[in-house]
Amino acid sequence: MRMGMSAVVVALFAGATAAQDDKVQMALKLVEEAGAAYQAGKYPEAVTLGKKAIALDPQNPAAHFVVGSALLRVRDNTGAAAAFREVRRLDPKAVVALDRLGDALLKLGEFAEAVKCFDEYLQARPKDAPDHWRRGIALYYAGKFQEGVDQFELHRKVNPEDVENAVWHYLCNARAHSPQKARAELIPVTKDSRVPMAEVLQLFAGKRKPQEVLEAAEKAKLSDEERTEARFYANLYVALYYESEGDAKKTLDHLTTAVEKYKIGHYMWDVAAAHLKLLQTKK
Repeated sequence: MRMGMSAVVVALFAGATAAQDDKVQMALKLVEEAGAAYQAGKYPEAVTLGKKAIALDPQNPAAHFVVGSALLRVRDNTGAAAAFREVRRLDPKAVVALDRLGDALLKLGEFAEAVKCFDEYLQARPKDAPDHWRRGIALYYAGKFQEGVDQFELHRKVNPEDVENAVWHYLCNARAHSPQKARAELIPVTKDSRVPMAEVLQLFAGKRKPQEVLEAAEKAKLSDEERTEARFYANLYVALYYESEGDAKKTLDHLTTAVEKYKIGHYMWDVAAAHLKLLQTKK
């Protein structure tokens, strides 16, 4: 389970520059303000305050960490990766920066490097392994499909009623073995009420058609924001279904729709965008 921003900043303060001159003191105050801005969802402000702190005290790992975390939120993944690497250079014991660096690398499409970061993080924090579904996604894209199956099996222990976990387990299993085996071993889920997750699960179970998933997102009574999210997930998982069936054209079509028409603030949009970039590069 991830540490909150306040806890991480406090921990990194302990490793900050020991000298207590005026610049260092001003930098510490700015880092606190940047952390507060981050907690309030004011991510550009957090970046600005954090960079001011870095200008005053470049050796403060907490300042780089806040900047990196806020850059992740505004989807500047290249900048975020650089910031977390600097945290590690300044404080090699700051393993939480490895986890965040893994996120940035995954979103940049550097999947094998993301796996390495997640694995090194989990060596230091093994209790976090069951919660680390992000590692499972990175494993899928890195081509380590059986390890992905194992990760999603592990995640099932702490999150048994998540259709997305069941689907990513299927996707890894289908590539490690076959769609038939993946369908036979599909994780059952009965309590995921998000639209259109029930239909998504039935699609991978072979009981629904892709069009029925898309229609479920259209027919449900939802707010505009909820509708956009439902359409995104419908197209994303229809795309992934077609990928598991070997239909490259329909995979690209639905993934393009998900990313370009239905942009949402969730981590999974970043995953879809990285996937789309991968397909476009291959094409």
